[in-house]
Amino acid sequence: MKIAGKFSLVVFWLLFVLAGCDSAKVEKVTGPTMGTRYHVKYIADANAASQQQVKQVVQQVLDDINARMSTYINDSELMQFNAAATNQPYALSADIIELVALSQQLSRLSSGAYDVTVGPLVNLWGFGPDHRPDQVPAAAQIKAAFAKVGYDSVEVNKEQNQLTKRKPVFVDLSSIAKGYAVDQVAKALEGLSISSYMVEVGGELKAKGLKPTGEHWRIGIEQPKLMVQQEPSLVVQVDGKGVATSGDYRNYFEAEGKRYSHTIDPRTGYPITHRLASVTVIDDTVARADALSTMFMVLGSDQGLTIANQENIAAYFIVKTEQGFKSVASEAFKAYLARQRN
Repeated sequence: MKIAGKFSLVVFWLLFVLAGCDSAKVEKVTGPTMGTRYHVKYIADANAASQQQVKQVVQQVLDDINARMSTYINDSELMQFNAAATNQPYALSADIIELVALSQQLSRLSSGAYDVTVGPLVNLWGFGPDHRPDQVPAAAQIKAAFAKVGYDSVEVNKEQNQLTKRKPVFVDLSSIAKGYAVDQVAKALEGLSISSYMVEVGGELKAKGLKPTGEHWRIGIEQPKLMVQQEPSLVVQVDGKGVATSGDYRNYFEAEGKRYSHTIDPRTGYPITHRLASVTVIDDTVARADALSTMFMVLGSDQGLTIANQENIAAYFIVKTEQGFKSVASEAFKAYLARQRN
C-alpha cells in the first residue's frame, strides 16, 4: 500500500517539547510503512515496555496490515481476492471484511461518491500506480473503466468472512486502511500499558491521554500556502479521537489550459470540479475519519457540510475562492474550535 495524493496534517511535535515537559519521559519510534513513514510519540513511565519492544510491536502491526491489504504486493490477501473469479465467495481476514462493510456504509451515505472500487478510473486518469502521462482519456475509455467500478457489485458476508464479486471489480482500501492501521497501532500501545500517545501514519493520526503538563495533545491542521493572507495553522486538541485530512490542490495536471484534480468522482468518471481544497475529519476511529475525508473531497463543501451536519460528523472544509481560501466547519467540529479559543 502506498500513499498517493493525500493531503497531510502538520503534527505539532514542537508544541509538546516547548510546553516545558520532562522530555526524558517522552519516547519516539518511527519507521517506513505503506510507502510513507509512521511516527509514534508516547509517555513512558517506569513500568513501560522498552523503546525497542514498542518499535517491534508497532512495526509488526503495520507490516501485517500492509502485507494483507496492499495493492502494491501482488500476492497480498486483497490482491488475491481481486484476481479471483466472479460469483465465487472468497474468504478473507475479518478486518478486511469489516473495512469493506464500513466502506459500503459510506458509499450508501454518499450515494456512491465514496467507492473503494474506483481504482480503474483513477488509473485511467494517470493518478494510480501506472503513472501514465498526463492526458484526458477518451469517452470510450472512461465508459470501459466504468464497467469495472461499482461498490454494490461486492457482496459482504460477515458471518462467513467472505466477499463475492458480481463483476470484475478491483477493491483498493488505501483510503481507509491507513487510518485503520493507526487504530491498530494505538490498540497495540494500550496493550503495552501505554495510555498517553500520538500515532501518525502518512498524515492520519490518533492521540490519547495527557502530557506531563496536564495538557492534551495538540494537532495542527495545515492551511494552504496559496492564501492571499496567510492564516496561522489551526490547532485542535483531541483525546482518543482519530484525525484525517484529504485535499486536492497539490496533485493535479493541466491540459489545454484546464486543471484536472487527482480526486475522481466514481459517479461520473471525471475529476471533481468544485472548489473544495481540503477537508479534515475528527472521528472515534481513524479508519472512519480517513474514509470520510475522502468522501467529503468528492462531495464538495456544500453537499459535504449538509451530510456532516445531518450525521453529526466533525468536519472542517477549506474552500478556494476568488480572493484566496475560506474555511467552514460543521456543527460538530465547532466544538473543537471553541475548545481552541478557551
